[in-house]
Amino acid sequence: MNSNLPLIQDANLTGKVVLVRVDHNVVKSGMIHDPYRIDATFGTLFYILAKGGKIILMTHVGRPKEKSTGNITIDDKTSVQPIVNYLSNKLHINIEVPEFYSHENQGYLSIETNINHAIKRLKNSEIDAIYLPNTRWFKGEEAGSEEMDRFANQLAGLADIYINDAFGSWQPHASTVGINKYLPSYAGFLMQKEIKNLERLYNADKPFLAVVAGSKFDTKIEPLYALLKKADNLILGGVMYNAYLCAKYGISIKGVSEKDIKLAGEFVEFAKQYPNKIVELPFIVESDVLGDKAKGKYRVHDIRKLKKGDALNYILDVAAESFEDKNVQEVFHSARTVFVNAVMGFTPHFNDGTIALDTLIDENPEAVKLYGGGDTMQELKRLLPGLYIMALDSPKYYIFTGGGAVLKAIEQGSHLGIEPVAELIKRKGGE
Repeated sequence: MNSNLPLIQDANLTGKVVLVRVDHNVVKSGMIHDPYRIDATFGTLFYILAKGGKIILMTHVGRPKEKSTGNITIDDKTSVQPIVNYLSNKLHINIEVPEFYSHENQGYLSIETNINHAIKRLKNSEIDAIYLPNTRWFKGEEAGSEEMDRFANQLAGLADIYINDAFGSWQPHASTVGINKYLPSYAGFLMQKEIKNLERLYNADKPFLAVVAGSKFDTKIEPLYALLKKADNLILGGVMYNAYLCAKYGISIKGVSEKDIKLAGEFVEFAKQYPNKIVELPFIVESDVLGDKAKGKYRVHDIRKLKKGDALNYILDVAAESFEDKNVQEVFHSARTVFVNAVMGFTPHFNDGTIALDTLIDENPEAVKLYGGGDTMQELKRLLPGLYIMALDSPKYYIFTGGGAVLKAIEQGSHLGIEPVAELIKRKGGE
């Protein structure tokens, strides 16, 4: 653990109002599909209450802001209410969500004075906690510097102490970075735990195997370069692997963009400096339709038999046979650290590749297995629930709450590359 990181255990919380930034971004269309990221913050919340602190919580939910227009939509799809209901039922506490005036297409322009009544009730123990509305409903959360600074100052005015326990929320917004300037700021227990487990990546026991999949090559390109340098072996999946195959073998695959193929081509050239590091999964699943796994509409190909100029329909999975390949098995069985940010198939219909991947990883009892990303975790839980439950308590497994944050840290080569963490250290204890 970085000794300069200000820790929650060093804060005097007694009688203080404590503003806690969490990453409870687990709501999709008004439903919670996996509460793991909520449950992971309980240690911090219990600690604050045990020390006599009064809690105000905040998180972002989804993307209510439209990139092209800047319009902010306030509706049930991105509300914190399902999170509040979950916490209320789970912990038997009374949580209040304040309401503010919404300006058309602009969201909330400020935190209004009516919140002072709720804070008074909180201090008098008439309510147990306050949960602010979705931080991205506020115009200042993702705005330009002056507006963001004003919103950060308003947030700081609600409390005495700020705790950041939102490792997965790595974007530098008002609620993750701006607020440190105005309040004594500390890292919660989940943040500390995530950073500690990042060290298992930076100082990975070798051989170190990384498995990364994604729907676009460009969103993960920089971490891929970093992993190619650092890992002993790299395995690709998803549309990224499709783009790689197109670039390397001169084939075409339906649905893969020219931009992704161009980026993949540059990556293939760069990878020549690291011969044999990329382990190719030999069997892929072609489907005539983008959707259901329809009988008679899909087939398995061996990439070693493909010829330049071949045109394939949608490649929607890596076939399970890939993980029975002798070379692939040897790489997985000999690894001592495995990092996984990968769903191999087109969900929810093409599952065989992901099941075979996670099963093979678990066959290696010696390796430390580090899983990153909401989708990776979600699919592990959906497809292999028994393994998921075991992984939560196994010292050989760790499931990060934020895949994007892990990839950002890998890209930057340090957890200091995550701006909210760097900001905590910079302003240690509000100095």
